[in-house]
Amino acid sequence: MDVSKTKTSFYRRLYVAYLIDSGLASNVPALTEATGMPRRTAQDTIAALADLDITCEFEQEDGARNHAGRYRIRDWGAIDRGWIEGNLQRIKAVLEYP
Repeated sequence: MDVSKTKTSFYRRLYVAYLIDSGLASNVPALTEATGMPRRTAQDTIAALADLDITCEFEQEDGARNHAGRYRIRDWGAIDRGWIEGNLQRIKAVLEYP
């Protein structure tokens, strides 16, 4: 499948936001396990969510050290989460994720 870098980048951000919001993968280790992407790519993708006006915040676990906690989507901005759910198979196929 011949797909532009812009599309794969956009879909990757949507998919990561969806995984975080659904609770399927709400921290970097879980994201790398769910997608197979390198740790640094997962971190960069989370940071890039703000470019789409998706508000993603890290919540530190009480009493935990070393950034133990989870990410949470606070606002989807102009993105329709329902569209992502309805197109998950297509998004995963473009990204070549399991």
